[in-house]
Amino acid sequence: MQLIVVPIEKPDDLNVILGQAHFVKTVEDLHEALVGSSPYLRFGLAFCEASGKCLVRHSGNDTELEDLAVANALALGAGHCFVVFVREGYPVNVLNQLKQVAEVCTVYCATANRVEVLLAETDLGRGVLGVIDGSAPRGVETHQDVAERKSLLRDIGYKL
Repeated sequence: MQLIVVPIEKPDDLNVILGQAHFVKTVEDLHEALVGSSPYLRFGLAFCEASGKCLVRHSGNDTELEDLAVANALALGAGHCFVVFVREGYPVNVLNQLKQVAEVCTVYCATANRVEVLLAETDLGRGVLGVIDGSAPRGVETHQDVAERKSLLRDIGYKL
């Protein structure tokens, strides 16, 4: 077995969702869940088929994001993993809908942070072991940090 680290390549301001599912129908069902979450959401998704033709299946409503999802799925090359990029929305807007898709087994991360995916490779193929999502903590928030966090949530419309 070989351990591999593959970075998710994306612009800093773009959100990515990485997960695992189990069926070729996954692409259509993820697409429908994303479209149904918001009329403004822009997205691209790709899914690594793990049997049959073993193709990277893809869909979306934004060609740039769809192409980016395909490129990252090819780089990962891990069976049954999916990559979703979202713009004009946040993962919190779509995570519950994605997790409700019957084929979805797990979601590894949903973030705008830099992400590295830890893979194991054997003679059978590649599998996702986990992710490194951002940096380690540098300390504990102060009262000022708490006030700033609460203000940010109100500024972006998540709290009243």
